[in-house]
Amino acid sequence: MSSFPQLALAALAALPLAMSTSGPAAAPVTTTGVKNIVLVHGAFADGSSWAKIIPLLEAKGYHVTAVQNPLTSLADDVAATKRAIALQNGPVLLVGHSWGGSVITEAGNDARVAGLVYVAAAAPEAGQTFVDMAQAAAPPLGANAFKPDADGFLSLTHEGAIHDFAPDLPMAERELIYATQGPWASSSPTKDKISTPAWKVKPSWYVVASEDRMINPDLQRTLAKRLNATTLVLKSSHVPMLSQPAKVAAFISEAAEKVAVK
Repeated sequence: MSSFPQLALAALAALPLAMSTSGPAAAPVTTTGVKNIVLVHGAFADGSSWAKIIPLLEAKGYHVTAVQNPLTSLADDVAATKRAIALQNGPVLLVGHSWGGSVITEAGNDARVAGLVYVAAAAPEAGQTFVDMAQAAAPPLGANAFKPDADGFLSLTHEGAIHDFAPDLPMAERELIYATQGPWASSSPTKDKISTPAWKVKPSWYVVASEDRMINPDLQRTLAKRLNATTLVLKSSHVPMLSQPAKVAAFISEAAEKVAVK
């Protein structure tokens, strides 16, 4: 018969073996929700295009940053967006409007980005330019809403700003959009290709603007389906964040609450 001390020693000797064969290490804990939201504007715009959205999100406790893209190339706009992402304290929900969708498709590969929200936005495939993507559908009704200048930058015409870009806004707001627009380097939409689409590995949300005259609404629906995105359809022009800010802010907030973070 073994003595008590001998049994105790045997049990202690077996303990390391039991610990080493107890199974694989626990998986990283996954939580939901982010508090940092980075907003990326599109062509012919600047960060103020989110002016109606920002206070609504901040009222819900989010830390919100609007990027000021130079609109000189995809690489330049991605760099500006990644600088904004780097300043955030924690995971980020990245939101893009129009051309800004191309920007977040590339910049969204940043490890800090937990999810992507597209607002009437481009979402090209790998190797596609903005124009390549757009040619998958019929030209939008506002295809002639802009013109180039002598330096190769595109700007909205007055008629384009008033009747195509934001026809569902009060006239004073449409005039303000025309006066404050940011010219867009014409080479970027035709030559700058996406390398790795972040939407292939990051969860996505999409706001379809059903009355959009700048990006074909049928193309938007196709993109949302391809992204397997949670989708909201709004009867809106190209700028739902200005024409229906409460609904867009609520949708962004829902995405921020539901996105998974490891």
